[in-house]
Amino acid sequence: MLSNPTPHPTTRVDAAVTKIEAGLRDLREAGFTELSIGPERLAMLQRLEAAVRTIPSFGNTLIAIMQREFRCGELGDNNLANTLADALRITPHDARTRIRVADDLAARTTFSGAPQDPVMPNTAAAQADGAIGTEHVHVIREFFRHVPLHVDEETKELAETKLAAQARILRPDQLRTAANRILGYLNPDGPQPEAERARKRSFTLGPQGADLMTKGSFCVDPELRAYLEAAFAKYAKPGVLNPADEESTVEEEPAAETVKRDDRSLEKRQHDALTAILRDALASGTLGQHRGLPVTVVATMTVKELEDASGTAITGGGSLLPIRDVLRMARHARDYLALFDDDGRPIYLGRS
Repeated sequence: MLSNPTPHPTTRVDAAVTKIEAGLRDLREAGFTELSIGPERLAMLQRLEAAVRTIPSFGNTLIAIMQREFRCGELGDNNLANTLADALRITPHDARTRIRVADDLAARTTFSGAPQDPVMPNTAAAQADGAIGTEHVHVIREFFRHVPLHVDEETKELAETKLAAQARILRPDQLRTAANRILGYLNPDGPQPEAERARKRSFTLGPQGADLMTKGSFCVDPELRAYLEAAFAKYAKPGVLNPADEESTVEEEPAAETVKRDDRSLEKRQHDALTAILRDALASGTLGQHRGLPVTVVATMTVKELEDASGTAITGGGSLLPIRDVLRMARHARDYLALFDDDGRPIYLGRS
């Protein structure tokens, strides 16, 4: 939604943005019926695309300034990312991404206040010109996350210059191909050194969605991949650990008819395999203790929810777990029962 124009702009920035807002309203009212032929419409789309691509560069500058001058609580929050998320109605993840992009593409200042070029000056200039979009920027920034640590700064600067120039004439998918080719020149030996692999390893769980499902991302090292391959070879075979089967075992080869009726994809079989492996590990009691208690799933619920087998429990990690899932999981777990009164004070703890 376009904001209302400011009656009396107080600064040059205010006046410039007011003109942009007025121009957008005029454009919306005028429509595009005057453009009667295809080339005219395509040219107009190109002009609009360039204008849209330019806008984030102004945002980068504003975010960089705000980050340098941010004071806790001044804008209603102690964190700039949360402040941006609330003010712009974007997710905190998106807000953090914009801050990181601003770190790379916005002009900087030294401790003495002297102006300094952006970390990626050519990419920043191409975005300011409206020649590249956010996806181009993503490809270039992703490229530098894969550059080996031993590459010197001069070579990195040359690579950034080359990629920014290529981004002005290539689509993002084509730019990614060019970036991979340059990365091959910088790292002709193929596999990354151990320090590089250690830097990249990660396993991230995202927030739970409205359906209580969770998406995530990972970048595993060769050792973890080898473990997963070995586990999946047995636990993720067709016909093994299928939740649709009343009984399933990994000790014997599944019958042909069991394999035939298993319509799960490889991704689903691997998901179910990980569930079984972690469940068995927790139930084995070999994981020791955490904060004085056995390592296990902690689920909190009311007696009524337990009796009705409905609603959701809260795990020790703060996620939501359907009561029916809790009851199913209890068949395999080492169960401990803790009772609390209405004030949250423990009144009983035992095995039951």
